[in-house]
Amino acid sequence: MSTEPTYEEEKEVVEKLRQGRTAIDQQLRKVIVGQQEVIEQLLIALFSGGHCLITGAPGLAKTLLVRTISQLFDLEFRRVQFTPDLMPSDIIGTEILQEDEHQRRHLQFVKGPIFANVVLADEINRTPPKTQAALLEAMQEKQVTAAGLRHELPRPFFVLATQNPIEMEGTYPLPEAQLDRFMFNVVVDYLSQDDEVAVVQQTTQQASEKLEQLFTADDLIAFHDITTRVPIGEPLVRYAVRLSSASRPNQEGTPEFVNQWVSWGAGLRAAQSLVLGAKARALLNGRSHVSLEDLQHLAKPVLRHRVLVSYRAEAEGITVDQVIDKLLEDVAKP
Repeated sequence: MSTEPTYEEEKEVVEKLRQGRTAIDQQLRKVIVGQQEVIEQLLIALFSGGHCLITGAPGLAKTLLVRTISQLFDLEFRRVQFTPDLMPSDIIGTEILQEDEHQRRHLQFVKGPIFANVVLADEINRTPPKTQAALLEAMQEKQVTAAGLRHELPRPFFVLATQNPIEMEGTYPLPEAQLDRFMFNVVVDYLSQDDEVAVVQQTTQQASEKLEQLFTADDLIAFHDITTRVPIGEPLVRYAVRLSSASRPNQEGTPEFVNQWVSWGAGLRAAQSLVLGAKARALLNGRSHVSLEDLQHLAKPVLRHRVLVSYRAEAEGITVDQVIDKLLEDVAKP
């Protein structure tokens, strides 16, 4: 029978997380240049137990960043390159016929690459919906089903999927039901000129310093538990709900610009992700309570893949980030 941690145990975990944030930044700087906003959002998702969709052009170190974070937390990392001919069994695993020492044959399940702590689904929009759906149960239920048998996935478990925003011909855009499973849509943009110079210098010299393992998988599970215990006032929870519901067109109280520019708004999971992410951000910034700024800071990564702009907005050059900016201006603050 599990027991709740004592106050002293909680305090110890919180202090370990606060000190760890500085150590994580120091270690990441050995390999990653810039992208501080992206790193923070990935860490928040990691500490919250959420999955991430990472959108960016090729060559922006998305895979390197995910692999590096996995090393810092001593997590088993697997990368799957999604292609048009990838099958669900290539991800989940399959049963093969085996023969024991008595020459008796039996079926044995061979686990696929999804049986890891961190699974990088590279270019997830380049594989057909049948294979994309194979991730759905794993992301939501933390298990897979093969030949009628359920197989538990390791804890903790994260799916970090990348999308290439260019060359969309021949791709399979993720359906809304699967997009909603991702806590954040993290946009990786090009570096500044100074940062690009630093990357070129760093990658054309000798190998970088060796990374140190800072945490274990058990530490991360403890961080998940402590994140859910961070207090947040009801007015802030109501603000998160108002922000999400205001993105839905043709509802009572919806701003007029949403009715014109949005064809589909965010659901309940958006408010849940906002609140949980804000709790993790508060801890990472050394605070024991959530602020309004935490919620507003995470509005774009939480909402940008859940709000679908209309054809009218596209014709007027309105982006989903501009819609979210206007929501942050218009929605009443607590």
